[in-house]
Amino acid sequence: PALTAERFTANPHGAPGERMYRTGDLVRWNEDGQLEYLGRTDDQVKIRGFRIELGEIEAVLGGRDEVAQVAVIVREDRPGDKRLAAYLVAADGTDVDVDGLRAHVRTALPDYMVPSAFVVLDELPLSTNGKLDRRALPAPDYTTAAVGREPVTEQERILASLFADVLDLERVGVDDNFFELGGHSLLATRLVSRIRSGLGVELSIRALFENPTVAGVAGVVGGAGVARPALVAGERPVTVPLSFAQRRLWFLGELEGPNATYNIPMAIRLAGHLDHAALQHALRDVVERHEVLRTVFPSVDGRPHQHILDGEALGDLLTTVTLPGADNDTLADTIRTAALKPFDLSSELPLRAILFEVAADEHVLLLVVHHIAADGWSMAPLGQDLSTAYAARLQGHQPGWEALPVQYADYTLWQQDLLGDEEDAESVVSQQLAYWRAALEGIPEELQLP
Repeated sequence: PALTAERFTANPHGAPGERMYRTGDLVRWNEDGQLEYLGRTDDQVKIRGFRIELGEIEAVLGGRDEVAQVAVIVREDRPGDKRLAAYLVAADGTDVDVDGLRAHVRTALPDYMVPSAFVVLDELPLSTNGKLDRRALPAPDYTTAAVGREPVTEQERILASLFADVLDLERVGVDDNFFELGGHSLLATRLVSRIRSGLGVELSIRALFENPTVAGVAGVVGGAGVARPALVAGERPVTVPLSFAQRRLWFLGELEGPNATYNIPMAIRLAGHLDHAALQHALRDVVERHEVLRTVFPSVDGRPHQHILDGEALGDLLTTVTLPGADNDTLADTIRTAALKPFDLSSELPLRAILFEVAADEHVLLLVVHHIAADGWSMAPLGQDLSTAYAARLQGHQPGWEALPVQYADYTLWQQDLLGDEEDAESVVSQQLAYWRAALEGIPEELQLP
């Protein structure tokens, strides 16, 4: 009741009894009348797409007689790997049964709210004003949970090695639980991929959740299907189709007309001396390395295809705009306008690079990539490759990287072969479509698009 009353407050603009939902987001109005997000006003966190109230987990744990105090926090001891950790202080004269607590939480809360680690402390560290000192909480030691028996068969040895590799542990016992060692849904996806490569079988995520130990997985891989074919470069047809994801984006572009909905911008402030020629060469190096960045999407009779341009057709990739002495507001407005310029996917590269020169030693590099060629995860390798290429060009030579084993066009053809033809009732894509037709049977009429 207290949590409900806190979140669902009386609506002063509605009829008697109506409620408003307090999101917990802290925002402010800016001068343009837009809401700017500043952060949270509570302990709600977001991990792997799930919004989690830490207080809910603490309430479940704190309701146990053997627990006197509890604190649940989000730790990111490795960049990008956020995990829930519960810190517990036992009630006087009792011992905390960690396995029992974990089982209790699993029955009361969804899997994504079960802490990866349970740490028992003599007392919770407090700051000088009596509040929880989160920085003083020790990092969980997941290695202490790995105490199971050693693998016996070759298959168990391979699986134990894969478990340990994904969990970043020295060893994993045959009966050690993947999720109790710090595993979560994202790491489970990685483990399934490693098993596919290591054992040549197609294990489902569900099978891993139901059998989260080396012994358990070893018992079900025998009945798993043959792994999907490996993604390798091969012969390409004269006309390379679009991947299914690209087809969606191309269709939306045709339906809605030119817009910036799927522009992915990245602005980087550069201080100090900048070698314009080296940056221009570095951009060309990156675009020549990644075919998808030099791919346009013309259509013939309404059917789009990938057309990969060669280096000679690229031209200058870097546009320089001089803004001497521009203040931050002017610079931000100019960058925003440039980032919102639509792409013509039929003839224009899906990457746009603009260098704003504010002073001789002050620049902002804006990279805008269309979603048909990249996603959020792509921006890190894009930035890393550009940095590597620029450093090499400053030294007067090309970057010494190896050629990529596959390109996006190879992935597209692999995807087409894997999923098959919709006209073939036995193909993977036909089976998936049949599943969703059955699952969605009885929903309202589909929206008829033009």
